[in-house]
Amino acid sequence: MSIISVKNLEKRFGDNIILRGVNADIEKGEIISVIGPSGTGKSTLLRAINFLGPPTQGEVYFNGEIITKKNTDSVRRKMGMVFQSFGLFSHLDVMGNLTSGPVRLLKTPKKAAEEKAAELLKTVGLSGRAHYMPGQLSGGQKQRIAIARCLAMSPDVILFDEPTSALDPTMVSEVTAVIRNLAKSGITMLIVTHEMDFARDISNRVMYMDEGGIYEEGSPGEIFDNPKKPKTQAFIYNIRSYKYEINNRNFDYVEMLGGLENFCFRHAVEKKTANKLQLLAEELVINIITPQFGECSVNLNFSEKLGTYELSVSYAGEKTDALENAEDDLSAMMVRNSAKEIKYDYTDGVNIIKAVL
Repeated sequence: MSIISVKNLEKRFGDNIILRGVNADIEKGEIISVIGPSGTGKSTLLRAINFLGPPTQGEVYFNGEIITKKNTDSVRRKMGMVFQSFGLFSHLDVMGNLTSGPVRLLKTPKKAAEEKAAELLKTVGLSGRAHYMPGQLSGGQKQRIAIARCLAMSPDVILFDEPTSALDPTMVSEVTAVIRNLAKSGITMLIVTHEMDFARDISNRVMYMDEGGIYEEGSPGEIFDNPKKPKTQAFIYNIRSYKYEINNRNFDYVEMLGGLENFCFRHAVEKKTANKLQLLAEELVINIITPQFGECSVNLNFSEKLGTYELSVSYAGEKTDALENAEDDLSAMMVRNSAKEIKYDYTDGVNIIKAVL
């Protein structure tokens, strides 16, 4: 049985649907990283699971018990949460922050709570800060205290909502080091993060969120090395794109080439590479495809991570490789000589020729 099961979860804010039909099962001991662009519902999903932002529809089960109902606070206490903004009580010192929850909510004797807090402070490397106030701590120290405070409640699951996003880059590693050590303990963790190397190293499974739900998921190797879906690829490979639609043979080719040149300038593409891309577009689009088909769509994708450029031209109709059937042999030769690789695909009535640099 999964420790957490999410069934048809939906979250709306007025008419704005943030999450729709989300389903997920999280097994005990799993470490799952949730990644994706800002605004795709990653933090909303965590808050819905923990009922801090109750879902509009759907159900969440924790150890087989439904928690998206009233009077389940005792169950949710076993699901800790660490926020990006730390959430420490400013009027309490570090020891007070760590012991208030166990004493008030779990009815733990104060002495036992303080003994456990002292051990947790050692775990996060801050045993000398027990009586510091939050205002006396750095951002990295505050987040480590927030993690220790969460652990003080003895949770079965910890939800991390961008635990490093509010930190100076020099402090990120001290927080991720604590989380890495936690991973060795076998506790279940669900981590929303923009730290891709961290997500890859620590996770058993990665969920990429887009379009209001879990768009693609898999092992770190599958998601970071071989993502299958277009939006995952664009996010992982940090792809920048230029698109131009051609509706007839007498299109404004100067506008197309000017847009391509501007794209190369904005993304600091080397002059030699930019010239090759313009040559490919001129020969492939102007001299080969539009004379045969008229309408087509031109896409240039640049992957910063891979350092590759892909100029693709798609056109509708029966399966026909326009490059192979080109009447202009010189243009076809120039395309083949300029590209490192030429790919051809035909799917659902659409031909696609891709030239890779």
